[in-house]
Amino acid sequence: MKKQGDLFSKKAGDIVAEEAPLAERMRPRTLEEFVGQDHLLGAGRVLRQAMESDQLPSMILWGPPGSGKTTLAMMVASHTGAQFAAFSAVLSGVKEIKEVIEEAKGEWGHQKRRTILFVDEIHRFNKAQQDAFLPHVEKGTIILIGATTENPSFEVISPLLSRTKVFTLNPLTEEEIEMILNRALTDKERGLGNYSAEVDREVIQGICRVANGDARIGLNTLEMVVLTTPPDPQGIRRIRRENLEETLQKKTFLYDKSGEEHYNLISALHKSLRGSDPDAALYWLGRMIEAGEDPLYIARRMIRFASEDVGMADPQALPITVSAMEAFHFVGLPEGTLALAQAAVYLATAPKSNALYIAYQGVEKDIRELEAMPVPLHIRNAPTGLMKDLGYGKDYKYPHDYPEHFIEEEYLPENLKRKTYYHPADQGFEKEIKRRLEYWRRRKRERFGSKEGPSRDRSGGQQEEEVT
Repeated sequence: MKKQGDLFSKKAGDIVAEEAPLAERMRPRTLEEFVGQDHLLGAGRVLRQAMESDQLPSMILWGPPGSGKTTLAMMVASHTGAQFAAFSAVLSGVKEIKEVIEEAKGEWGHQKRRTILFVDEIHRFNKAQQDAFLPHVEKGTIILIGATTENPSFEVISPLLSRTKVFTLNPLTEEEIEMILNRALTDKERGLGNYSAEVDREVIQGICRVANGDARIGLNTLEMVVLTTPPDPQGIRRIRRENLEETLQKKTFLYDKSGEEHYNLISALHKSLRGSDPDAALYWLGRMIEAGEDPLYIARRMIRFASEDVGMADPQALPITVSAMEAFHFVGLPEGTLALAQAAVYLATAPKSNALYIAYQGVEKDIRELEAMPVPLHIRNAPTGLMKDLGYGKDYKYPHDYPEHFIEEEYLPENLKRKTYYHPADQGFEKEIKRRLEYWRRRKRERFGSKEGPSRDRSGGQQEEEVT
């Protein structure tokens, strides 16, 4: 058997080489230093309580890169006093697993010390490799902590998943990454505190956007920009926006997600889509993504656009845009941006109609201002004998029993009879909808009278519909 320590890595808090990347040197050593994941580590939260009571289950840490999975696993081990062994699924196989298990058995047999086995990228293990953990997790020989960026429901075998607790880690917020960066700038023991760096707030914010929730990217970017910026005659490294752009080899954009530029850019995208200009739409989409806007926010806005400005002129606009959002959520950056670009081009080149939007505005106004009259008896549901006796559903005409599967019938309450909200435009598929509605409405007029009730004009006011 290999000597103890050959397979076991250092615990959190051990000395890290000075030449290690900043992200490694600044790895938190205590729970107090850990930033983010308050839903797991806050006072009274489940993982915090499990650590403090030394009642740790085997677990899967599921979260995006740089969210703290490895650090959390190391701190779990150090906080509980357990032995900590770690290896990567990219570099290890069943042979290494067996060696670690033997080491763990020795630790428990000789010192009654539990072993936490941390497996990074556990989703890269195949079924046979994951199967090798099962008996040892079940017996308690090891406490398994697997880390994955992929959904464990699909990437971890069911028997192993049933024996572990899944904890979901969130991407770090920009505020949390800024806290980590500022700590690194002032830390003279492990960070950049000895470099006399004077960093503009704009640079810090730019790094936070580039990091996109990944603390490792943020710290490594900060380290690079500090080390590549020469000190001035006073020995101070004055780091400005141009220094960051030189480091990133790309332009950074002044952008505040809650400020004016945020609303200016989303407005530009929306109006470019409405104006049927795919080139401008792609440009403003790219500007927002490059500036660090949340792509899912952009997707949500385009979904709204699909209903508000395209509507029934192209009913495929909504499912295509929703699919683009789901594709981005599945693929992520940077590949997922093409799905959003595809949706933007589709929306820009689709026929436009706001008839659905205008119709619903009219409905909202009437709901607010008019009496909410009861549902007409003939279209009420009648699941009981008493309801039938009271007239619920009486004289309802089932459209499928009539020619063309249509019957002239009233479905609105008494105070809104023959009210028209929806006026389809002569665009795209709405031409066909308009043809159908004109036929059905003409038949209703012939049965119920020569004139329909008041309809809604584009401003939301009432108008009388012309009889054709």
